[in-house]
Amino acid sequence: MDLELARQHWHDGARRVERTRDDRRRYAELNAQVDHVVAALRRRVGQVFTLQELADAYDGADDWARGVIDELDPEAPPALEPGTVADAAFHVYARGASDYRP
Repeated sequence: MDLELARQHWHDGARRVERTRDDRRRYAELNAQVDHVVAALRRRVGQVFTLQELADAYDGADDWARGVIDELDPEAPPALEPGTVADAAFHVYARGASDYRP
């Protein structure tokens, strides 16, 4: 995955989550999902990583993020925005990369 393209996707996902801020319930729900996916990223990628390693882990993220999100509440309907949540989670986690730059 091209790093700059991946970073654009991640930034866009974070913006989409932020746009839900006026709907407090939805915003809280999405942020809980983002936190859960960030925890999964920590297990998948580890604590020490580069942005390119994170971009490589991004391949197929929508699919595995859906499963991670659904773990939060197995009785709930399927996640509506797993791509947005995954993108926002990668955006958050990217800040911990050894070569992170804003």
